[in-house]
Amino acid sequence: MLPPTPAEGHEERLSGLSNPNDSIEQQLFKLLRRTNAIHVTTSTGEIELERSSYGILCLLADEGPQRLGSIATAFRLDPSTVTRQVQTVVHLGMAEKATDPADRRATVLSLTPFGAETVKLARDHRRHMLDEILKDWTIAEREGFATALSRFNTTIDGWEISGPPE
Repeated sequence: MLPPTPAEGHEERLSGLSNPNDSIEQQLFKLLRRTNAIHVTTSTGEIELERSSYGILCLLADEGPQRLGSIATAFRLDPSTVTRQVQTVVHLGMAEKATDPADRRATVLSLTPFGAETVKLARDHRRHMLDEILKDWTIAEREGFATALSRFNTTIDGWEISGPPE
């Protein structure tokens, strides 16, 4: 008899749990553990970013220049933590600080051309890795996963705004 396919083996492991939330919690923990171990690199490996640096750079690439307080809010972090993380990307030459023209007391962080190119290279590399990891998945399976993951993240965003249920 042939060993189970990955999908079949996956279903067997999940069926042993009494509640779907048990499986979700288990799989989220596994995903978190794996993502915490990953450093973001470009395809050539010449640039390696910490996860927090990559997150800041992606936020700037997606939403444009940001005040440090906005970055802290976006990542739900203490401003002092964000300040240390911002210092890293500035030191690497991937972002630059400037005085906010709307409020000269505030600082705005923006991508440098080097930072924009680094984000593009890192994203291209990560997406290529996803292509390899998910090569046996159908387009419908990928779209379903993306939809479910997006909904999950939207639900968490709402939960964080309204607070945990009582």
